[in-house]
Amino acid sequence: MPGILDQAHRRTTAGLLMLVTFIAFEAMAVGTAMPTAVAELDGLAWYGWPFSAFLVASVVGMVVGGDAGDRRGPRVALPWGVAAFAAGLLVAGLSGGMAVFVAGRAMQGLGAGVMVVLLYVIAGQAYDAALRPRLFGAISAAWVLPALVGPVLAGLVTTHASWRLVFLGLLPVIVLGTLLVLSACRSLTAPDSPPPAARGRRWSAVLAGLGIAALQYAGQRLDLLAVPVAVVGAGALLAGLRPLLPRGTVRVARGLPAVVASRGLLAGAFFGMDALIPLLLTTVHGYSPTAAGLPLTAGAVGWALASQLQGRFPGVPRERLLRLGFVLLAAGLAATVLAALPGTGGWPAYLTWAVAGLGMGFGMPSVGVLLLEQSPEHRRGADSAALQISDVTMSALCIGLAGVLVAAATEGLLGLPVAVAVSIAVCTALALVGARLAGRAAAPPREAVPGAGTTLAAS
Repeated sequence: MPGILDQAHRRTTAGLLMLVTFIAFEAMAVGTAMPTAVAELDGLAWYGWPFSAFLVASVVGMVVGGDAGDRRGPRVALPWGVAAFAAGLLVAGLSGGMAVFVAGRAMQGLGAGVMVVLLYVIAGQAYDAALRPRLFGAISAAWVLPALVGPVLAGLVTTHASWRLVFLGLLPVIVLGTLLVLSACRSLTAPDSPPPAARGRRWSAVLAGLGIAALQYAGQRLDLLAVPVAVVGAGALLAGLRPLLPRGTVRVARGLPAVVASRGLLAGAFFGMDALIPLLLTTVHGYSPTAAGLPLTAGAVGWALASQLQGRFPGVPRERLLRLGFVLLAAGLAATVLAALPGTGGWPAYLTWAVAGLGMGFGMPSVGVLLLEQSPEHRRGADSAALQISDVTMSALCIGLAGVLVAAATEGLLGLPVAVAVSIAVCTALALVGARLAGRAAAPPREAVPGAGTTLAAS
């Protein structure tokens, strides 16, 4: 029986998973190395800039990658994304000042945005529809190992060697993964009738990225300046997103708009709370940093298990698994409020976040499969970019809201358990909305994409 590791797909799968693993490792490890890097570069006042630069540039990279994939094909476009990511690693690892370091992070974000979109384009061309649930399950599982060992390994390297190796050490394996993908995907070609270049979309991506950064900056302040910054940021974000997302995404219209909206709801609900759990356990319950991070590990393990499980049932409609994912996510989020109660000791988070992880493991791969089922080949790059932009935008907004509540708790305006409970309520509401509207993610019969279930390249 055909599989993602059979002779026809083995090298493609290995290359894709290698790229995903090391992109994930960089994402997980950089937060551990960042305090040391910023201190050595004498840039404490710029601490938030490397994160914001990566975020803004990644949104631009998603649009550029989608446009390049649709016009030139993934085999031509992927090397440019890898080159930008690798150049960013090199610049950041060798930087002698904070400005150069921030520039390196922006280059990494640009390359990462290009690569993550092209992975979807390759999945759509090189894998039959029956294999995609297993492929997306494997891609989701590829984030688990970095989540488990990334921060620990980065901490050891930073402590006993240099923070620079956290960036420079990834260069050889990124190149190896790229060579595997490119050699396996020789037959992936550019479309016969490519769409015209959409340069206006790139400026829209810049505008949306700057809007996200402005909202994050406003969320870190509790003064009068935060209000106009937030208003300007929200306006820039809305103006930038309008041409980047499918029409009807905000109202969760049936079909592709609902798929894109579902990705944002999943990411916002999960990551909005994921960022708060270690802070809750260390501040309210006095956990050590290692013990406070274990619920995140439990969530990653649950995510991987559910991802593998959904891949074993390719015949089950993906919108049903998406609804199941939202329900489990809502249940895990709502139950996490028990960990916010001072008298519980915080231990419920170890169980509840594993349940939330199960929900993500069912939901995220299902969204990827639904996207490829409904996106015509000539638009797979643009639609994959819309999916990733929805993810980044909602994650940033929900994490920003959590930051505002934590800042209010720091100023004594409310207790930290109350701030966490409010965040949980908002994230749970998002998950429940997703569960209610998950059925809209199914493809309307009249808009079924001809040939969506075929494969254009064995590898």
